Amino acid sequence: MAEFERKRKERKGIGAAFEEIASAFREMPTTMKQLAVVQFFTWLGLFCMWMFFGLMTSYHIFGATNERDPRFTDGQAWGGNAFAIYSITCFVVAFLLPPLARATNRKTVHAVSLLCGALGLLSVYFIHDKSILLVSMVGVGVAWASILSMPYAILSGALPAARMGVYMGIFNFFIVIPEIIASFAFGPVIRAIFGRDNPNAPMYVVMAGGVFLTLAAISVLLVRDIADKLVPEEAVLEADKHELFTVPESVQPVPSTGLIDKS
Repeated sequence: MAEFERKRKERKGIGAAFEEIASAFREMPTTMKQLAVVQFFTWLGLFCMWMFFGLMTSYHIFGATNERDPRFTDGQAWGGNAFAIYSITCFVVAFLLPPLARATNRKTVHAVSLLCGALGLLSVYFIHDKSILLVSMVGVGVAWASILSMPYAILSGALPAARMGVYMGIFNFFIVIPEIIASFAFGPVIRAIFGRDNPNAPMYVVMAGGVFLTLAAISVLLVRDIADKLVPEEAVLEADKHELFTVPESVQPVPSTGLIDKS
């Protein structure tokens, strides 16, 4: 324990954290670099949907003319119903993905799932009935189920056990970066391309999300998927000794119950 505490103190501080992150970027496995491209396009597509699907529903499906139109509120509410459909679909499909991946492979399952989501978002151009709009979200639900699992399953087999936590943290950068781009760039870009008051602009952005998911599906095919490794328990325990990002000392899994083993 004394040796563990000494090493832990040596690796504390912002400087050590930045040094570890920079080192991890330099030594990033090829599979992770390839998956980073997939994640970037995937989440850019998802943010197109999340930010503009409700507006698209109000203007394109319900025919609202402005935000004061009563149909605008109805469209926003129906957009929420559509999101519920993709959440339910995700719950069901999640149970099917593992056997499908075993029967084929993880890359194929993820690529096909992303294409289902892309088709769902691209199809809104042809949909004018609110009930049919719900069907488009089935494809998005299939994609969402795979997005939450397949990239991490592919990644975990390609990472060194000693740096698993650091790399999993860095992998989330490729979710945050598209979010930042969407937050700062979408508004000016949409106004420049489609005009400030174009009621069709939200529909085009949702369709752009479908294009991004298509690019993500194509990118999956270029990923080098390493088969699952049987990582010995000893390797994981050894890695824990050197892991930079540890649970904060103040975090307690069962607060105020006194169930923490002090020994």
